[in-house]
Amino acid sequence: MASHPTPPLGAEQTKSGSTDSAQVRAQLQLREMILAGELAGGARIAELAIVERLGVSRTPIRAALMRLEQEGLLEALPNGGYAVRIFSERDVSESIELRGTIEGLSVRLAAERGAPQVLLGEARQCLELIDALLRRSTLDDEAFSRYVTLNERFHNLLSEMAGSDVIAKALERAASLPFASASAFVVMQANSPGARDMLVVAQDQHRQALDAIEQREGSRAEAIMREHSRLAQRNLRAAVASHNFDQMPGVRLIRKRN
Repeated sequence: MASHPTPPLGAEQTKSGSTDSAQVRAQLQLREMILAGELAGGARIAELAIVERLGVSRTPIRAALMRLEQEGLLEALPNGGYAVRIFSERDVSESIELRGTIEGLSVRLAAERGAPQVLLGEARQCLELIDALLRRSTLDDEAFSRYVTLNERFHNLLSEMAGSDVIAKALERAASLPFASASAFVVMQANSPGARDMLVVAQDQHRQALDAIEQREGSRAEAIMREHSRLAQRNLRAAVASHNFDQMPGVRLIRKRN
């Protein structure tokens, strides 16, 4: 009987890992193209053109398109293929409301169950770094970008504190909906006159929520995070009402209310 060469240990995993990596890269690049307006709202995705543009095979592109449909950025067409979704203000508002509801539940459980001290310490350090940013009288683009990174880190830590994989996954899913993340409108509103003031208010709510968790006050923590999500609702209304609406990346996918 002829013997077959044994593939090197991990060869299949390496191939699979390479495919997964290509899909993730394609997904990130496609998402960026959509939010930057390079793929217009309502436009059909030309798969071959995307393959040529990104320089990857059709398999990871198709997987990336499926993932972006699951996120809600694309919609499947009846005859096959995908198109870039256009969202109503109501769509986005409800996505933000859903994220705030789940995050409120998460922090309530964190308070009631008792959050790990290591996570509480990391959250405090994160807020101190945000405080340092907000001490500046004005914030440039770099500072706003840094705020986004720290803000997302803080919200991720709050999610970890609940110690629930089920809720963490639900929250991750809700936050991945278009414009529903905790920082979705921060950079878009960076040049507005009240942008820094809005961040100061958000930071105070961060502090209050963390204090409620530490004091084991579940209902208070939940109410604060529900209120916190309303800042995103205000930012949504401000972005849509802006005179520069059509020049804002991403926001152009939102259909104004008639």
